Amino acid sequence: MRSLLLSSIAVGAMAFAGLAYAQSAQTVPTENLQKLSAMQSTGTPMEAFQPVPQNDDYAAQLRKNLERIKLPEGFKINLYAVVPDARHIAVGPQGVVTFVGTRKDAVWAITDRNKDGSADEVKRFAPSLAFDIPNGPCFSRDGFLYIAERNRVLVFPAAEFFYESPDIAVGEVVKHGELVPKEEESFNHTARVCRIGPDKKLYIQLGQPYNVQPKEKLELYEKVGIGGIIRMNQDGSEKEVYAIGLRNPVGMDFHPTTGELWTNDNQVDGLGDDTPPGELNRITGPGQHFGFPYLNGSVRIPDYKDMEPPANTVPPVVETVAHAADLGLLFYTGSKFPSEYKRGVFTAQHGSWNRTVPVGARVLFTPLNEDGTAAGEQQEFAAGWLTQDGEYIGRPVDIAQLRDGSILVSDDFAGAVYRISYEQ
Repeated sequence: MRSLLLSSIAVGAMAFAGLAYAQSAQTVPTENLQKLSAMQSTGTPMEAFQPVPQNDDYAAQLRKNLERIKLPEGFKINLYAVVPDARHIAVGPQGVVTFVGTRKDAVWAITDRNKDGSADEVKRFAPSLAFDIPNGPCFSRDGFLYIAERNRVLVFPAAEFFYESPDIAVGEVVKHGELVPKEEESFNHTARVCRIGPDKKLYIQLGQPYNVQPKEKLELYEKVGIGGIIRMNQDGSEKEVYAIGLRNPVGMDFHPTTGELWTNDNQVDGLGDDTPPGELNRITGPGQHFGFPYLNGSVRIPDYKDMEPPANTVPPVVETVAHAADLGLLFYTGSKFPSEYKRGVFTAQHGSWNRTVPVGARVLFTPLNEDGTAAGEQQEFAAGWLTQDGEYIGRPVDIAQLRDGSILVSDDFAGAVYRISYEQ
């Protein structure tokens, strides 16, 4: 698929829109996917981009809100972009554009043309297509953009080159209805996240849709990877279950030295304010089981108290604050932060809903030992989106690294992406 798409681009077969097109981005027909796959124009007008204002009163208030955010000495935070419903982030390997997914129907393209650390333009990506919960964008090192949806995976070769047009080359890595069985397609825990591993395979997190899945679902879910992580070749072939025993994994990254995959996991609601814990997990190889639905960390789940966990259950590296909703995860590989930040992992806590006293809404840093164990307790790195009155002014989702060594933090509550930089 990759070679076919590249060949089509190389011969200049794509003809972009020049005709009026009455339908909006929300109502475009599914036939557009077939047209774009065949390098045909859909006639989508430039107005479909729906650019987002970056310097209005709303942006000014977001900048004011950032005055509340506390960071370690030497760090500063600024508004990088106003991005509605901003979820997971994919930074283009050429440094041209950053893509941001959502849990709705849009993927946004952010461009900082003058490289001043804030966006000059935010607009819809591929507005001629209809997306279905395009939460998870990720890039291969050679410039292929993958977008993991509720039940489909798309690929956009040369996305950084073609994103300025409403029409764009696209292919289906996993067709609609084939990521999970159609009868298991749900509205809940559908925020897929993808990454390309050191083995050049595509990894995708699949949350299971229940608070705790019924026992009759257990065999099916373990077989297809629901409540786990699957991997496949970048063309969608050789799909397999890589890890299982996760409830709702959202956020993962590969350790830059060992190549091991690390993941967050969000655990069961309704058992009390302080139980069960969230999890930060380290996956050292394929086939490992991380306990759910028998265990959340060290806590037994009542629904499965009469069943023993698998003998090979792997405990989390860190048990995190209950119900804080750990999402984005990043190993820092830049050269601008102090050296200690290369010896640990950043995670974003979205913030609780199932708690009498809210917690979370912050970015944490966990220092690690060389053997992959935690070197200490999790440290608050960026906090203040949860006020002393218990009100959210922001809810961090994902963390990504820019080429200049700064990091981005998305916020789907405020509809923003922030940039955190360091100055000695």
